Amino acid sequence: MNATRSSIIAASMLTCSLCSQAQAQYVRLAELEIDPAQLEAFKAAVTEGVQAAVRSEPGVLALYAVYEKDSPSRVRVFEMYTDAAAYATHLETPHFKKFRTTAEKMVLSRKLFDAVPIVLGAKALPPGTSQ
Repeated sequence: MNATRSSIIAASMLTCSLCSQAQAQYVRLAELEIDPAQLEAFKAAVTEGVQAAVRSEPGVLALYAVYEKDSPSRVRVFEMYTDAAAYATHLETPHFKKFRTTAEKMVLSRKLFDAVPIVLGAKALPPGTSQ
């Protein structure tokens, strides 16, 4: 495993520790390569999709999208769901279908990984703090 992938996995697990303490039964990681010319449009699309999913889907525990500091077109997505059924439901929502259609031409490559939580921990955000 190369250093970049190790760093990404470590960052993903750290991110996992920052999410809610609900029991995640399904975790998915995605490595995306975005067309640099469409990066800003991708950021807008993923922001809209994540916000809609977190707001409206009870089975979505956490969705985080980040890019590599030295390579903004290399995006990593960390997803946590209550179970595989919640993930399947997510894939059928109008907001995910809109994101997938919008982002399809922006994504040059996509690698998806299923993961299994070892331990999840989080601190509650102070009142008035947003994620």
